[in-house]
Amino acid sequence: SDAEFIERTHQVLKDFGAAMSPFNAWLLLRGIKTPTLRMDRHTANAEKVAEFLEEHPSIAKVYYPGLKDHPQHTLAKSQMRGFGGMIAFEMHSYDEAEALMRNLKLCTLAVSLGCVETLIQHPASMTHAAVPKEKRESLGLTDELVRISVGIEDIDDIKSDLSQALD
Repeated sequence: SDAEFIERTHQVLKDFGAAMSPFNAWLLLRGIKTPTLRMDRHTANAEKVAEFLEEHPSIAKVYYPGLKDHPQHTLAKSQMRGFGGMIAFEMHSYDEAEALMRNLKLCTLAVSLGCVETLIQHPASMTHAAVPKEKRESLGLTDELVRISVGIEDIDDIKSDLSQALD
């Protein structure tokens, strides 16, 4: 009933408060001043990483709308100011994908995205590990697929870390 909902809501507000903490408010105010700068760097770095990966012999396929050979490049270009910082790519084997994750030093293995640091994940063994292989593959999530959320670190550092982990 409405009365029960109101009572539960009142209790939650009483327990947790109706406003964020001063620290969280400060973090929000601090971060909201620079999203354009961060997104511009995020995108510029991702474009360079996608190009680097596309040329690397250990990589079978790169999925990034900023690459001219991406099937929806023209559409993305017409709709977006930049192509974003998310890249997916396929290695030649599961073992190679696993070795890449293990050998990275700068890039962080994590199932998050959009951070200032470069995060990388292997969906088949992380976010979608519980999904049956047939179902995953029908969605394009192969054992060889890797996702990377490119951060705003120095681009040479990111490419160097990927290079040493791939070689």
